[in-house]
Amino acid sequence: MSDRVALVTGSTSGIGAATARRLARDGYKVALHSRSSADVGKRMAAELAGASYHQADLADEQATRDLVAGVLKHHGRLDVLVNNAGQSIRIPHADLKAATPAVWRRMLDVNLIAPFVLVTEAEPALRKSAEEGRPGCIVNIGTHAGVRPKGASIPYATAKAGLHHVTRLLALALGPAIRVNCVAPGLVETPMTASWPEATELWNTRSAMRRPAKPEDIADLVAALVANDYVTGEIVIADGGLNLT
Repeated sequence: MSDRVALVTGSTSGIGAATARRLARDGYKVALHSRSSADVGKRMAAELAGASYHQADLADEQATRDLVAGVLKHHGRLDVLVNNAGQSIRIPHADLKAATPAVWRRMLDVNLIAPFVLVTEAEPALRKSAEEGRPGCIVNIGTHAGVRPKGASIPYATAKAGLHHVTRLLALALGPAIRVNCVAPGLVETPMTASWPEATELWNTRSAMRRPAKPEDIADLVAALVANDYVTGEIVIADGGLNLT
């Protein structure tokens, strides 16, 4: 495992940071990424064996393409891509006027188009990785709101639902050399959700597990999908059983 490289986007906090640390423990050299938080990324890279840090705004198509090129230049290979970086916005679903075309474009650019661009740039390296006997691996981070009519806003939920379907389409298009799966969390205790007390109350009272997820809960699931060389095209809901209610 000492030579295998995993790029985890949005990996200086929350799910991304937990996933980067988990994959590092599993023996991967991790390429860390963020749009800002460069100081945090550089500190994490210094802590994790063989890690590197790369800064890029994934709303910028060229910067997105350059991110993969930078990882390949630094590490010389890429075996796993975790499309974790995303952006949410809280808009009541009934407030249609607030979901402006500009909001729609931002949600689609960051949550759907950027992950697809990263996949297109990473595909040659992931196929080369498969020549060593294990399929290349992509794990997208979606949301339970891409499965049920829930979520912080209609544009966000729709963009993530698109990512779910892209996951299935790519699994067919890229297999068997590259596996593609998606983890769809519910509420996760991250800085992005800290100011959403009503959602926390919902998970504490109605989900089967009676709590939101911790970032490490999602990271463990990502790591399991990375470790399994057979599963592909799956959308794994990880919402503590809220979908059962």
